[in-house]
Amino acid sequence: MSVPSALFRELQLLPSILSADFSRLGEQVDAVLDAGVKLIHVDVMDGHFVPNLTIGPVVVASLAPRVHERGGLLSVHLMVEHPERYLQAFVAAGADALSVHVEACAHLYSTLQRIKELGASAGAALNPGTPVSRVEEVLDVVDYVLVMTVNPGFGGQELIESALRKVPGLRASLPARVAVEVDGGVHQGNIRHIADSGANWIVAGTAVFGQGDPRLQALALRALLDGREPSRGGAG
Repeated sequence: MSVPSALFRELQLLPSILSADFSRLGEQVDAVLDAGVKLIHVDVMDGHFVPNLTIGPVVVASLAPRVHERGGLLSVHLMVEHPERYLQAFVAAGADALSVHVEACAHLYSTLQRIKELGASAGAALNPGTPVSRVEEVLDVVDYVLVMTVNPGFGGQELIESALRKVPGLRASLPARVAVEVDGGVHQGNIRHIADSGANWIVAGTAVFGQGDPRLQALALRALLDGREPSRGGAG
C-alpha cells in the first residue's frame, strides 16, 4: 500500500513511536489514531548511520494490521546505512511510505525508484547540515522530502533553527504534489511556526507520547496546526 496522493498536500501530524511506551505500544498507537491521526512515524536506526539502535521489520509487521484496520498508515524513516538492502523487508512488513537518507544512498534515484516499484511512497531525508540541492535530481520520483531539524539518532532534542530555515526555499522549489516533512524538536510552542515555514508533514515524538495522554496531546497539537487553541486537557 502507498499513501494516497491527497495526503501529500494536506497538513498532517505524524506521531513518532520512538518516544512511545513500548510496553503499551498498541494502546498508545490506538490513542493517537482515535485523535484523527492518519500517519504513524516509525524511526528505524541501525547503530551505524546513527548512534542508536531501534526497531526492525518485526515491529512494523506487528503494528501494520492494527494501524491499517483503523484507517491509518505507516511512514517508516530508515536511518540506516545501505537502506536499499532493507526496502523489501519493510514494505512486506506493511510500511506504506519509506524515507531514506541522501547521505546513506550511493544511488539515491534508483533507491527511490525501487521503493515505488515495491508499492510504497518514497521520501528523501536530509540531515541538518545537508543542503536541499541534494534532492534536485530526484524530484520526478520523490513523494516527500524529510528535513531533519535535530541530529538524527535520539528523541527529545531541541530544534535546530538553521535546519528549519531550509524549509521555505525547499517548499518553493518543489511541485505541490511533494510534501515537506519536518522531524525533530517539535512541541506545542513551535509547531505552528514550523507549519508556517512551509512544512506540511510534522513529526512529533515526546510532544505526543511524553506528556501524558497521547490522544489529548495529539488533539492539542492538531488544534495548534489548525490555528485553534488546544483544550486545557491537552495543554503541555
